[in-house]
Amino acid sequence: MKAFVDRDTCIGCEGCVGICPDVFSMDDEGKSVPVTTDIPENEIESANDAMENCPVGAITIE
Repeated sequence: MKAFVDRDTCIGCEGCVGICPDVFSMDDEGKSVPVTTDIPENEIESANDAMENCPVGAITIE
């Protein structure tokens, strides 16, 4: 599975980093970015939680 963040939609709330720091981090512009596009098997549930809890729906998991 792969993680994607729509940078135009991201508001930089850092919720995804708090939920799944092994998949998401913040860049120099204060926007979320995937640490890795391929989500490790043991992080899929946390990555999905981050997607579901994003207040603006900026995260997609495919």
